[in-house]
Amino acid sequence: MTIPAYETLKIELNDAVATVELNRPDKANAMNLRMWLELREAFKWIDEEAAVRVAVLRGAGPCFTSGIDLGMLGSVSEGIADDCEGRMREKLRRLILDLQDSLTAIERCRKPVLAAIHGYCLGGGVDLACACDMRYCSSD
Repeated sequence: MTIPAYETLKIELNDAVATVELNRPDKANAMNLRMWLELREAFKWIDEEAAVRVAVLRGAGPCFTSGIDLGMLGSVSEGIADDCEGRMREKLRRLILDLQDSLTAIERCRKPVLAAIHGYCLGGGVDLACACDMRYCSSD
C-alpha cells in the first residue's frame, strides 16, 4: 500500500485511521483549485483502501480553513469569460459541479469521515465540514 502524496494535503495512516490534513497553513488553508481536486482524489483513495477504517479531516496551523481561496475566484472569472452570456453561464455551472464533486467524494466515502474543526471555518469550509459524517469543534 502506498499513501498518495499531494501538494495541498498531507495524509497519514496510523492504526487504520487516515488523517487528511489541509496543508496550506500560510494561506489559512484556503481552498484553491489544486486542493479541491486533491480532496476528490484523496477520498477516492480512502474509500478504496482496505487498510483504512476511518478518516479524520483537519487543518494544519491555527485554523481548519478560511474557505475558498480568493485568488482562485479571480482566475475563475477570467477562465469563464466569454462574449456569449449563455456560454459563460454554462462554463460557470460546469466549474461549480466540478468543485461540488470534491465534496460529493467525501459524502460517498464508505468509511466514516470525521471533521476536526479548530480555529475558524469559513465559507466553503462549512460545506467541507458538512460533507463529513461527523464534526468535532474546539471551543476556539
